[in-house]
Amino acid sequence: MTQDIQDNISLKPFNTFGVEALAKSFIRIEDEITLKALSDQGFFNKPFFVLGGGSNVLFTKDYNGLIVQIAIKGISHFIEGNYIYITAKGGEIWNELVWYCVNRGFAGVENMALIPGTVGASPVQNIGAYGAELMDIFYSCRAFDTLTGEFRTFQNIDCEFTYRDSIFKSRHKGRYIITSVTYKLSIHQQVNTSYGAINSELQKRGITHPTIRDIAEVVSHIRVEKLPDPSTIGNAGSFFKNPIIPQTQFDMLQRQFPDIVFYPIGEGKVKLAAGWLIEACGWKGKVDGRVAVWKNQALVLTNFGNAKGREIFDTSSKIVNDVQEKFGIQLEREVNVL
Repeated sequence: MTQDIQDNISLKPFNTFGVEALAKSFIRIEDEITLKALSDQGFFNKPFFVLGGGSNVLFTKDYNGLIVQIAIKGISHFIEGNYIYITAKGGEIWNELVWYCVNRGFAGVENMALIPGTVGASPVQNIGAYGAELMDIFYSCRAFDTLTGEFRTFQNIDCEFTYRDSIFKSRHKGRYIITSVTYKLSIHQQVNTSYGAINSELQKRGITHPTIRDIAEVVSHIRVEKLPDPSTIGNAGSFFKNPIIPQTQFDMLQRQFPDIVFYPIGEGKVKLAAGWLIEACGWKGKVDGRVAVWKNQALVLTNFGNAKGREIFDTSSKIVNDVQEKFGIQLEREVNVL
């Protein structure tokens, strides 16, 4: 197994920002047995980082440890009563799982089409888009505990899901390696057109009774229109979380900024559009050295000049400071910064 570990590997091909960084050691995992072997030989007692599609990470320096790339593949499903249970291995591309479901008429994931990354990463930050959240369809996952060297199954309630967060990203960050995820979809689920952008595009296409395929295609189109292709322009999608603030704070902000974009989420809280806040500070389309904020979506930072990871981080810090100064809101980065 140790012969599969490579030394001094460039991470540029393994992160969608396309920044250069070296990993002291690197291994590609294609089965669970190898994880157990790594643990038995003590590799998880030293610094390591689990990498999926590299679409949610910013390397600001060389990584002085072991990069573990999860590449375990496979998708299966079974139907029981009114539910469809779909199990996908951690190395599967998320968007391929979406189309696995759409092509079989399984509703529930179509609003999350074209989200970058792998299945194994999906529960970590509770991915979501266009009115859909992973926690609403998550059933369980199988994960390797790097502390005990054993596998464990997590049910939905165990994951402590909140907006773009979970036990894997907070309390147990870096401890568990997710090797497969099971999703529970309802046979009778209705299409979700709660987001205005979806309805606008459906109207343009003359679609009045959309299918889940229509929704997946429309969402994919919207994402392509708004977001740069990481194969040509380095980026990691949305760089910042949409902040959630108390209703009382929002009421004061709205009086000062009547056009502020927001989404009521109940329990006396309001979610704000981070992209609107950033754009209101003049950052949309702005170039900062070899880094730029995307012209069509202020949430996205791009590497268009062979920038180093530190340069991208520094630009994000300027944005955080400007939003804090103008609105009194602390933006939180969605990407993992190493």
